[in-house]
Order: sequence, then C-alpha cells, then structure tokens
Amino acid sequence: MKKRKTIALLLLIIGLALSIAFIVKIQFPQGFEAYFKRSYYNQFGPLAISVELLIASYYLFIGHKKTNFTLALFGFTALLDPLFNQIGLFESIVPLYGTIILSICALLCLWLAFSNTFKLKRLSKLAAFFSIVLGVFVELFFNYL
Repeated sequence: MKKRKTIALLLLIIGLALSIAFIVKIQFPQGFEAYFKRSYYNQFGPLAISVELLIASYYLFIGHKKTNFTLALFGFTALLDPLFNQIGLFESIVPLYGTIILSICALLCLWLAFSNTFKLKRLSKLAAFFSIVLGVFVELFFNYL
C-alpha cells in the first residue's frame, strides 16, 4: 500500500509539473479566426499526455479498478509520440526534456499495468488493445488530423 501511494504521488508530482510547463508554453492567438486553425490545437498535445499521467496516477493513488487501463493508455500515448516522430509521421512539439521524462514514466506505467503489481483489476487483452488504439487516436488527433 505504501509503495503504491508513493509511486502514485511521485507520478502525480511529475504530471503536475509537466502540465504546468506545457500550459505556460501555449500561445493564445489574437483574433477569432486563429482559434479554428490546426496549429492552435496542436499545442495541446503535450498537455493531453500530461493530463493522462495525472489521471492514471490519481487512479493508482486511490486504487481504482480501472488503474491498469489508464496506466496502459498513458504509457502507449507517451511512447507513441516519439515513435511517430522518429518514423516521420509528424514532428512532435513535446520538448526533449518532456519526451525523456514522459518516456521513463510511460515505461514504468506499462510495467505496472501489465504485471498487475498492486493486484488491481488485471488488464485484459481487449483492454490492452483498446488502450493502444486510443493512444494512437490521441496522438493523431493532436498532431496529424
């Protein structure tokens, strides 16, 4: 119980710090038309990933039954961003420090989700597949579509 809450608090702090760092970088345009351009909405991609980390770590802290799914969803979303960037699908706007921190957290979260370390509801194959699909959708929504 202490380990679960300690890891959850650490992830919450990281998620909160990254969320603040990513919110500060968002540029709000002047004029009404600029809010309907794709370049404006692309700025929210890194924030969406850090919010996923916040939700997953909160679920881990309280021991919610959907914890493993949210951990896997965050893990896949955070790892797909640099992967899609490397294969040339899009150019990621997540800063290098964010990519490194989110990738480390993502690997930890995927390990926690698939090993069911804290004996929460086991992640089914269908839920794992669905978390991959949702992660791809989130990445493509903020970067490509």
